[in-house]
Amino acid sequence: MGAQLEPQAPLADAVTWIGRDPAPNVLHPVGNEPPSPGSLASGHGRRRWVVAVVIAAIAVAALFWVRHERSLSPAASRATENSVPVVSVTSPGSRAVTARISFTGALAARYDMPIGSDTDTGRIKEIDVEAGDHVKQGQIMAKLDGAVLLPQVNRLAASVEESKAEAALSAAQYKRALGVQAAGALSAEEIEHRRATSLTDDAKVKVAIAQLAEAQARLERTDVRAPADGVVLTRAAEVGQIASPGGTPLFRLARNGEIEMRGQVAEQDMARLRIGQSARVYITNVAKPFEGRVRLLGAVIDPMTRLGEIRIALGSDPALRPGAFARGEVITDHDAHPVLPQTAVLADAKGSYVFIVNDKDLVERRTVSVIDTTAAGVVIGAGLSGAERIVTTAAGFLREGEHVSAVPQRESKS
Repeated sequence: MGAQLEPQAPLADAVTWIGRDPAPNVLHPVGNEPPSPGSLASGHGRRRWVVAVVIAAIAVAALFWVRHERSLSPAASRATENSVPVVSVTSPGSRAVTARISFTGALAARYDMPIGSDTDTGRIKEIDVEAGDHVKQGQIMAKLDGAVLLPQVNRLAASVEESKAEAALSAAQYKRALGVQAAGALSAEEIEHRRATSLTDDAKVKVAIAQLAEAQARLERTDVRAPADGVVLTRAAEVGQIASPGGTPLFRLARNGEIEMRGQVAEQDMARLRIGQSARVYITNVAKPFEGRVRLLGAVIDPMTRLGEIRIALGSDPALRPGAFARGEVITDHDAHPVLPQTAVLADAKGSYVFIVNDKDLVERRTVSVIDTTAAGVVIGAGLSGAERIVTTAAGFLREGEHVSAVPQRESKS
């Protein structure tokens, strides 16, 4: 039997096109009718209506926002125009101050004299002074062994006596020759020979005396003597030690006991120092200061440290020991000057300056010269009269020519 196939319904396209309009010539599934043109038009209308409502709402909101901003902008602009910086100012006037320059250094002998042996090499046999002793000029400080030089002195002394005897004999012979010269007993040649011998012997006497004096001086120099009045600072000599010329000094002497302070001063302070200015020197564990005067100012500035040398002449005092640490102060001024808080004074590459508020409430820069810094504040040497209105705080945030509102600084209650 042949099987007969049953007729089949047309095959529906299972693909549905995505879009607002159906694709042409597309079969729809069985049992589903295609949408009518009227339903599509109503769907599109509803979407357009929703979009229009949203756009209208956004427009209304933007309109209200613009009106709100316009209503606020005049007040904001007026507030911006009226917001000027408020600064604290002070008019310090002038007060009597004592300007000082402080520095540190060490004590030293004004004239430190090394003393050694200036004769032949010899052994020290005696020491007569110690460190700290006061000595007088010519006083014996140590003695060297002169056992070698003493016999030389004795020999030369005998040589002098011998030379004198020979010179006396030659002089007598020449005198007798002159006595018989008229009689012709001696020839002229013989008389001249005796005269020359007498002169030669006189010269030998002088040579012997000079040699004796030299030996005696060398013997005397075996006594090491103080070349001037002063205080013995150090003693390096010991009994039995060999002393030689050019060797290590046996003693160091502070001539006349004069002590000075040697310190280093900042480069910017050197211009305010003068020779003869009064000074005070403080040392450790001594309450009272030592009075002195500026004796010397260095002629050069150290290019590495930017410091210059200063020396303060001091009197003789047992408490002043060379080598001790010291702090010095030189009084440079006693006049009246403005004194400002440290926050009011600024500095840059051009130097120190302050900001003042002029009559138009504008900020001006004023260059000043600082001469001292004390617990009360910064002492101004030049640039201000004291009557100006000077910005005391936050001056670093201002600009020259800026408009500000000045408020007097409140005085702190102590």
